[in-house]
Amino acid sequence: MPHCAAFGCNFQSKGNKGTDVSLHSFPHEKARRKQWEDACGRVQLPKDSRLCSRHFSPDAFEAFSRPRLIKELTGASGYKRRLKPNAVPTVFRYEETTGPGKASENRAKKRIRPEMLNSFRDGGKQQQPASTVANMCVDDGDQSDTLSVMEETSNEAAEATKVSQSVTRDHDYCSVPEPSAAAAEDLSKDVESLRKEIQELRVQRKFGLQRFAGSDTDIQFYTRFPSYNHLMAFWVLIEPCIYKMIQASRAKSAANTDEEVLTPARTQTRQLLQPIDEFFLFLVFLSVGLKERDLAHQFNIHQSTVSRIIATWTSFLATALGSQCIWLTRAEVQAYLPKEFKDFSDTQVILDCTELRCQTPSSPLLQSETYSSYKSHCTMKALVGIAPHGPVTFISDLYAGSVSDKELFRQSGIAEKLTEDMAVMVDKGFLITDCCKCKVYRPPFLSKQKKNQVKETQATVRLRLHVERVIRRIKQNKLFDGIITMSPVYNISQLFAVACMLSNYQNTALVKKQVK
Repeated sequence: MPHCAAFGCNFQSKGNKGTDVSLHSFPHEKARRKQWEDACGRVQLPKDSRLCSRHFSPDAFEAFSRPRLIKELTGASGYKRRLKPNAVPTVFRYEETTGPGKASENRAKKRIRPEMLNSFRDGGKQQQPASTVANMCVDDGDQSDTLSVMEETSNEAAEATKVSQSVTRDHDYCSVPEPSAAAAEDLSKDVESLRKEIQELRVQRKFGLQRFAGSDTDIQFYTRFPSYNHLMAFWVLIEPCIYKMIQASRAKSAANTDEEVLTPARTQTRQLLQPIDEFFLFLVFLSVGLKERDLAHQFNIHQSTVSRIIATWTSFLATALGSQCIWLTRAEVQAYLPKEFKDFSDTQVILDCTELRCQTPSSPLLQSETYSSYKSHCTMKALVGIAPHGPVTFISDLYAGSVSDKELFRQSGIAEKLTEDMAVMVDKGFLITDCCKCKVYRPPFLSKQKKNQVKETQATVRLRLHVERVIRRIKQNKLFDGIITMSPVYNISQLFAVACMLSNYQNTALVKKQVK
């Protein structure tokens, strides 16, 4: 295992991970390697020799160490400081007793058997006769020479033991070079800069509302709200109610067992996303039309969690926004009636039908019911009504695409809201004169008309187009662009109603006069 090659230093990599002490390999250049060998007091070294950082002065290291800053920020264990190209080890506590020349001199002397050296290291406690000592010598010769060599070897062993104890006692293995004032200031600036970079990376990595808060263009693309401030103003309206939200799956299971649900969704399961990010996910699903799998990858959650969030927020927004009566009274409509409707001042609502292409059912009976000859595809149909100044004031449920406009008008229940002093404006295909007791402004089919009737017809057509513009705004949500999958998780009729009600908050009025 890697260890320090300096004489008397017992540092090794095993068992010392996470400390500030690092090992540095000897340089390959012969001249500098010779300097290191002379400094550490060793001549014959292993091929892969190393010295620990405790044998170098503080100015031998580079002033800036990015790994060290990363360790301080993230709490990572261990880092390796970098030596300067001309660094030479200078910190050795045993230089006064040993050196390069001393090591060479010791090797030149006669070698003693290990048993003999151990006996002298014992401090003379187990003395052996001179004859025994003489017999233990490696080479035959004069006994006096042998005793002289033994005495010198004993002195050297004692000095080496003293130096080893001194190094072990005096060497501070946990010491870290203290940076200068200027270096400390630079390091603090680098730390602050790295912290900001890490925070920015965390925000950019996370796909959420905060990531696009600075770009109104992105906010409009992902949510259909014109700006971030506009979106947050709407969030302030619904935020007090979100903590009473009930998960759709929990509500369904409770409905099947006639159980009363009192536990909010926030406490039912561990919260993976913040409420505002869940709302952002729902808006992205509605506005951009991303698939659930794609949303799961974007928000780093499971696909089933995405389905649960969409179903929960669909039900919540349908309840929260639907609890506000969007049908305006006669007085309210008259208060904000645009001047363009001066010739049709009794108009209460402008009606039109819209169709959404849906997945073809497997049942032949359902196929025949949902097939629309107008779209040549299976569709679902809804009746949408707007006030003269632009807001959506009526939304029907979704019906099978084969239903006629007149039948849809009857089943929607809007006829009950109309009184004799009101008027409705419809397309020429709405033959609803016999279905309601109010006045109907409808362009006639091709026929001979008088001059004043032609002008009235043109005005009716021009003003009736407002409802088509509103429907076009609703269908700008990409979810309704393609073929809608009939998912059993969430109610598509509720989802369409939520999109219609959100259009009142997302868009400006069609005409200058608008509700405050």
